Amino acid sequence: MLITGGTIVTMSSKGVLRDGAVAIEDEYIIDVGKSRELRRKYRRYEVIKAERKVVIPGLISTHHHAAMSLLRGYADDYPLKEWLERWIWPLEKCMNGRDIYVGALLTAVESIMGGITTINTMYHYVEGGGEAKGLAEAGLRGVVGHVCFSWRKDEDRRALEALAREWHGKRDGRIRVSVDPHAPYTVDPEYMVELRHVQKDLNERYGSPDNPVIWHIHVAETEDEPDKIREAFKTEVKGGVVEYLDSLGVLDRDVIAAHCVALNERDITILRDRGVKVSHCPISNLKLASGVSPVPRLLDAGVTVSLGTDGPSSNNASDMFEVMKVAALLHKGVWRNPTILPAEDVLGMATREGAKALLWEREIGSIETGKKADIAILNFDKPHLCPLYNELSHLVYVAKASDVETVIINGEVVMENREVKTVNVPRLMEEAEKAKENLLSRLSQSTVKG
Repeated sequence: MLITGGTIVTMSSKGVLRDGAVAIEDEYIIDVGKSRELRRKYRRYEVIKAERKVVIPGLISTHHHAAMSLLRGYADDYPLKEWLERWIWPLEKCMNGRDIYVGALLTAVESIMGGITTINTMYHYVEGGGEAKGLAEAGLRGVVGHVCFSWRKDEDRRALEALAREWHGKRDGRIRVSVDPHAPYTVDPEYMVELRHVQKDLNERYGSPDNPVIWHIHVAETEDEPDKIREAFKTEVKGGVVEYLDSLGVLDRDVIAAHCVALNERDITILRDRGVKVSHCPISNLKLASGVSPVPRLLDAGVTVSLGTDGPSSNNASDMFEVMKVAALLHKGVWRNPTILPAEDVLGMATREGAKALLWEREIGSIETGKKADIAILNFDKPHLCPLYNELSHLVYVAKASDVETVIINGEVVMENREVKTVNVPRLMEEAEKAKENLLSRLSQSTVKG
């Protein structure tokens, strides 16, 4: 393929190329340059015309719960503890493997339609594939994790082994896996350390330096997290949650920590020194009133910060354009400084930094020769995107998910002219509605029995 005539936002040292072109062979980008030059070099390539369009690296959401699209709108406007314990966890107990697959497939389609090409998702792995199967069938790239809790250790061990064995590196390398302790207040100290050993063992057997099994965990989502740990495990917590985790010896460069709202200076120093990557989820943090992550301080310290949509029941959308805009505006307002988090930096958090956070930067995150062809093409020929002074500014402050017209993942066109090629979307939506009704019915029956 040859994408030609558009403005290429490379997120690399080449910057922005107007009237640019991208040449793709198989799953790789083989050339990036001016349209005139590449049209001459690659005359026989299938052409995708991109005049009046903007071509960007596929967006990367580094914290997600894909299957929770089936819970979208089910329980809104509650604080985190009540939201989880009274509403989400009881309904999740009624979910079966088919529900998880359908929910993940629905999120994968929504993600693709909004220019997201990679997600990092934490949920319950089930026999038959669950989230991994949903992402793989849609053509999405993703890191799929099994979430672990102290109350089901044997089940977790079996699920992690099956997940890594069956899915790591599969579907042309699009699917990777992770080990996901839920949070410091739901995973006891001894099990937290054990899960780190499990991750390292799985990495030795199924991973490689270029294809690692990573660690994914919620960290410091609310200010009362140290109290939750003390209450749950009768253990001493000195300082912040990050310092507590560091005392267990579980933090390293292959850890991605979601939220990181309630941090002190010592926590930030530890994150930097250990190379831990942060997934900033501004919309879910605002919706659940968890607080605001000190992102400018993290960036000043040299911590890698990426962006996550979080799950569709706590956001409630898989829309990275919304996340980018909120992230940029939120910190300007909190810090009362309009220069904080400029558009280019925020777009970098959604692309280049997201790839770093997932240890996937050698292959994705920018439009460069030798990288995987994960690309989104936006139609900028629209009133709300006119006039155009600065593409980067428009991408963060103005563009919408619905402006994404074509998406390429691993060199395959998975959406063209807003039509998803990999999934029968109307049929999927019908199935999701049926799954919702069946879930509510099972919940009602379990409540009556209880």
